[in-house]
Amino acid sequence: MNRLPDGILVAWYGDDFTGAAAVMEVLSFSGVNTMLFLDPPTRQQLENYPDIQAVGVASTARAQSPEWMRENLPTAFCALLALKPQLFHYKICSTLDSSPDFGSIGCAIEVGADLTGAKTVPILVAAPQMGRIQKDGELFAEFKGKMYLLDQHPVMSCHPITPMTDANVARHIALQSSRIAPAEGADLSITAIDCVTQDDESAAGAKLWGDRVSSSFVVGSQGVEYALVRHWVDSNLVESQPSPPGIGRAKGMVTVSGSVSPVTADQIAWARDNGFTTMRFDVSKACKDDSSLNAEIERLVASGIAALGAGKDPLIFTAEGPNDPAVAELEALGRVEGVSMEKVNARLGDALGQVLDRVLAHSGATRAIVAGGDTSGHATARLGIFALSALAPTIPGAALFRAHADGPRDGLELALKGGQMGSPDYFGWIRYGGGQR
Repeated sequence: MNRLPDGILVAWYGDDFTGAAAVMEVLSFSGVNTMLFLDPPTRQQLENYPDIQAVGVASTARAQSPEWMRENLPTAFCALLALKPQLFHYKICSTLDSSPDFGSIGCAIEVGADLTGAKTVPILVAAPQMGRIQKDGELFAEFKGKMYLLDQHPVMSCHPITPMTDANVARHIALQSSRIAPAEGADLSITAIDCVTQDDESAAGAKLWGDRVSSSFVVGSQGVEYALVRHWVDSNLVESQPSPPGIGRAKGMVTVSGSVSPVTADQIAWARDNGFTTMRFDVSKACKDDSSLNAEIERLVASGIAALGAGKDPLIFTAEGPNDPAVAELEALGRVEGVSMEKVNARLGDALGQVLDRVLAHSGATRAIVAGGDTSGHATARLGIFALSALAPTIPGAALFRAHADGPRDGLELALKGGQMGSPDYFGWIRYGGGQR
């Protein structure tokens, strides 16, 4: 058996929390010692985990403006590059959630290229295990067992913030930067890597790993790590690992959801029919003053604690899918009150985090789920967590983790689920401890 080099193999920066966690899942369950931090790790934190082989940082960059990215990404990127990783990965959503104004992948490429000296940046978005494939430059995503071009996908073609109008990966990203070819005067180029089969995946991993000395900066989904692991196994650099088992049923579990995905809506409906106590968050309160929002938080905290006391698992949600009347009503109310949706969504995410933290504190529940990528960022910040490590798999991209914190949430069993991720019974799957099935 050959061996991987010592030190940090991969350092990655995730543009949302659930996606950043998905990278950790791929590496951890492949036998690579991996941790995901919520901020760039301190020297002391790293010294406490001396055997780490891969380090990630989760962020909310996918929901941010290019101005925010130019202000915040360089510091975070430099902190990760200081670890001297073999590869530095800017992790993006496998459905390319981004636009010139929100979560600009083009802007992130500019920052990463300037710091690493890259002139050509490889892009690997496809991840066949997750139902994401790229053929002839165009990205396909699975939905309910059927593959769709991204611009024809039932969810992504009508995404409320970043609707996909072009399935061509390179073209979609190039429109987000005046420095990426074919823009006039461009000084950067990108190469979007096709990937349909396992053999394609192994070849992509071999290319990324083989070029790491001259091309250490890569952009893509967790498909980057899937490809690397496939290549490492095929090259006898690591042994193929059996799937970890589940960890058993939780004594009490709290779920909060800020997702408006139809996938999450199906999961909420399943939970309601299978023993969960579902509670709607009155989202209009996020457009009002602090006292109105705090009163809603108090109501939900009390209801959540009461549900757990009655032997039920509470699930607090803001909407059931994009067609929930609450979505349009919230947008209309935001316009009337003169509050931007960015601010409203941030207030909702923080409020859900407060509810979750307080219910956990007063109930003794040891497991939690946060649904929604942006919601995960706001909610985990409220929990005082500084890092995550993997516990048990479910579907790719939505595993069960252990939280690391300096306070009472240390050891919390936590799942972070992106809006489009998971089977209808996902919340029940986590309640029973995950594990492949």
